[in-house]
Amino acid sequence: MIIAIDGPAGSGKSTIAKTIAEKLAFRYINSGAMYRAVAWTAQNDGVDLHDRERVAQVAAALDIEFIPHPEGQKVMVNGTDATQILKSEAVGKGAAVVASQPKVREILTAIQRRMGREGKIVMEGRDIGTVVFPHADIKFYFDADPAERGKRRYLELKARQRQVDMQKIIAQIKQRDYEDAHREIAPLVRAKDAIYVETTHLTIDEVVDKVVEHIRPAANV
Repeated sequence: MIIAIDGPAGSGKSTIAKTIAEKLAFRYINSGAMYRAVAWTAQNDGVDLHDRERVAQVAAALDIEFIPHPEGQKVMVNGTDATQILKSEAVGKGAAVVASQPKVREILTAIQRRMGREGKIVMEGRDIGTVVFPHADIKFYFDADPAERGKRRYLELKARQRQVDMQKIIAQIKQRDYEDAHREIAPLVRAKDAIYVETTHLTIDEVVDKVVEHIRPAANV
């Protein structure tokens, strides 16, 4: 069984996907981490992120593993625990560059589909239900007001003792929304058969309950 979750940054898809995977004993895959892994590896190798041929070579050679861990999932990249570094702003900006490159998307989509063939998987991203798994058993599309998503990101960064400006973060969220929706390859859109979940005014537990309610009958759990 494949559960696909898409949505813009800050909509809650990563937190919810991880939580429901734990509840249902499914495997959780964060597709965004894969693009971040390509960007991080390329940057470490001194590759210009706009050199599409060399970045594609990095993607093709990528060895990435998602390993369950008591403190949260570990992301191993070419044998190195890159869990925390992949969350950095610099890596995120790099990921936005490589994610727009057709060959990189082709390579990572093939890897994601290979993971999906193992079954019992919850994968989240921006094109999972539309491109990667158009025939997923259940699809969700999470959304929330940009101001709320910016606030969530602001609180997350503040918790890490970072000096941040909430209005600037909201502006960055809106810009990322525009870029995701207007990119030529695999733009962020809601699949026609995806269940729409508005998370603006819901707690994590409320969203989890709503999602699991849809999944249980189909998953027979």
